Amino acid sequence: MNHQSVTFKNAHFPSHPRHRYHCNPIHSRLLFPSPFLTLHPNTTISKSAHFSFTCRVLHTPLLNHPSGSLHTSNAVKPAANVVKIVDVATLGNLCVDIVLNVPELPPPSSGARKAFMEQLAASPPDKRYWEAGGNCNMAIAAARLGLKCITIGHVGSEIYGKFLLDVHRDEGIGLVEMSEETDVLDAPSSSYETLLCWVLVDPSQKHGFCSRADFSKEPAFSWMNTLSEEVKRAIKRSRILFCNGYGFDDLSPDVIVSAVEYAAEVGTSVFFDPGPRGKSLLSGTVEEQKALRHFLRMSDVLLTADELPGLTGLADPILAGQELLKKGNHAQWVLVKMGSKGSILITKSGITCAPAFKVKIVDTVGCGDSFVAAIAFGFIHDIPLVTTLAFANAVGAATAMGCGAGRNVATMKKVVELIETPDLNEDNKFWNKLLNDHVNSQEVTLLSKSVLNGSNGRVKHVTLQNVVSELLPKLTSNQFEGKLSS
Repeated sequence: MNHQSVTFKNAHFPSHPRHRYHCNPIHSRLLFPSPFLTLHPNTTISKSAHFSFTCRVLHTPLLNHPSGSLHTSNAVKPAANVVKIVDVATLGNLCVDIVLNVPELPPPSSGARKAFMEQLAASPPDKRYWEAGGNCNMAIAAARLGLKCITIGHVGSEIYGKFLLDVHRDEGIGLVEMSEETDVLDAPSSSYETLLCWVLVDPSQKHGFCSRADFSKEPAFSWMNTLSEEVKRAIKRSRILFCNGYGFDDLSPDVIVSAVEYAAEVGTSVFFDPGPRGKSLLSGTVEEQKALRHFLRMSDVLLTADELPGLTGLADPILAGQELLKKGNHAQWVLVKMGSKGSILITKSGITCAPAFKVKIVDTVGCGDSFVAAIAFGFIHDIPLVTTLAFANAVGAATAMGCGAGRNVATMKKVVELIETPDLNEDNKFWNKLLNDHVNSQEVTLLSKSVLNGSNGRVKHVTLQNVVSELLPKLTSNQFEGKLSS
């Protein structure tokens, strides 16, 4: 990824002239494949005397497979009479990342950081330094694995919104616009601009982040109050609805909760990754805390990392994952991402562990999103748990070998190349210590380079060679209709 260097000539930071990129109110727009609507681009449809919406359709062959053409796992249970034609829908958190080299990271105080950001935004940086961010990362990663994907969220009409639409089109991803005419009538123009995240890199390669969402007590799109019929239809026809903690930066807790409740109603599995925002949600507003608890109860798959102890009060990641399973009404899987150590998948019947792949790490941004995409792949296609976990580690590792997220996440071709010559970052001492207190209470499966002696039958070792032998033919064939993007 290119990084633009920025030099500040004055200590005084001028105000951000947002009026230069004024956005007109945007009607509800559906950018979606033809199975939803058979319409020509820019067709205007009157729904009633008081409401109209503009529909623009992305004609993406990847998304036009007949329903049922993919094998669907028993883990994904559609409601009666619901045809699931989309694999993964993401909710909210659509933004443009702008990566800049700066002399120093922004000061810690809120006012100084805001002024710093406004100076950066005073004129648009060169487009070479723009990248799709937020939930676009997961959607792009999933689409490159051959999954049929859409994003549900809001983008503005300005240059950054057009950029995100272009990325969606190029990656074969549909976009369902959440806003309706009635949502934005009373909102100031800046409230429906596309969200920007300034990714700042200092000379020592430390990163800092700035977004307008950092300086408001309200979500960026607080004017959005309800789920449109287009959004409901998109959720209903998706196998998975993916949400993460950053969704609370742009959508209200009520809107997010209503989407999760509707997903449960129509048989769409909910994936939730609290991420770094999980900690702040725990101590956030009453509405945020309530929404977080609702997610933990209603999610089918929970994806966690450093925030897990805070969510449960337990330091042991396995005990913490089991606690989330107990509290969840729908929970089937709890994933624990452990970086260079690997990952854990916990179910009510067992514990599956997989060490990370040994690769040369260039940039870890986007690795977690890539990992989630692969977990969704395994969940949908009913792949054995240890194989799913190994695959997710491989996809995350392949992304880490590149620079940046967005369009820089791993392609299927890179993932296959990694799996063809795999090497595990095994740390037997770490795994033995972690698993020692659990091997007698549940079935434990561990991915290994080879079957180890002295396990005493307490841990089921699955060799990497066996996993690769099972996985590679599926990835390199048309079985899952994946594309080998270069």
